[in-house]
Amino acid sequence: MIGPRRIVCLTEEPAETLYALGEEDRIVGISGFTVRPARARKEKPKVSAFTSAKIEEILKLRPDFVIGFSDIQADIAAELVRRGVEVWIANHRSVDEILDYIRRLGALVGVADKANAYADELQRGLDDIAARAAQLKHRPRVYFEEWDDPLITGIRWVSELIGIVGGIETFPERAAEPLAKQRILEDNDEVIRRAPDIIIGSWCGKKFRPERVAARPGWQAIPAVRDGELHEVKSPLILQPGPAALTDGVRELSRIVQAWAAKRV
Repeated sequence: MIGPRRIVCLTEEPAETLYALGEEDRIVGISGFTVRPARARKEKPKVSAFTSAKIEEILKLRPDFVIGFSDIQADIAAELVRRGVEVWIANHRSVDEILDYIRRLGALVGVADKANAYADELQRGLDDIAARAAQLKHRPRVYFEEWDDPLITGIRWVSELIGIVGGIETFPERAAEPLAKQRILEDNDEVIRRAPDIIIGSWCGKKFRPERVAARPGWQAIPAVRDGELHEVKSPLILQPGPAALTDGVRELSRIVQAWAAKRV
């Protein structure tokens, strides 16, 4: 076996990617938030959350490589590095960066050819969805809500996927911001003013409640609320910067947009 043999994944996307590449035997520990693939939760010990980790439990697994995501896991990474563990913290936040992440992860573990083929397959899937979206005669304005209190708009890769499926992102300037605190809407009325045709909720670990959205003051005037176009995409499908977003996540977005467009033929 070439490359690291004992890998701990502090977030879901490296675990999902390694399973997709047939390299799951290398994984010795995962995040407690990992839900994809479902079998990972049964097969691998859970040793971290997102902002915290069981350092001693990780060390007991004798990892030769630990993979995490973003500055939020910087303290975990620093402690592991101090304890002599090799750590890779990725920071991919766009569709292209997710695809590149898959290629780089494959190269790091010694299966570059398989990773490149998988990334190419994912790209073809996105291209097929974009080609179908190009045939739409009407494109909806889409408001994606990542959290409800305070309101947080969608991150960059979600915004890009909305464009790929034929939607028009209502807060593109917010999507460019990497941190959730930078995507907080201080003025809820701004959603009213931008008048989305579709509202998609993905409340990061809790159930989307469309009736609560519809009951917000003044939101009855929003086309999406008026027409009943309030939808949920489960957060594990769309809010992880990994294969799920580029497969099941984007397909859910496409289904919602295509159904909206079909009513306007």
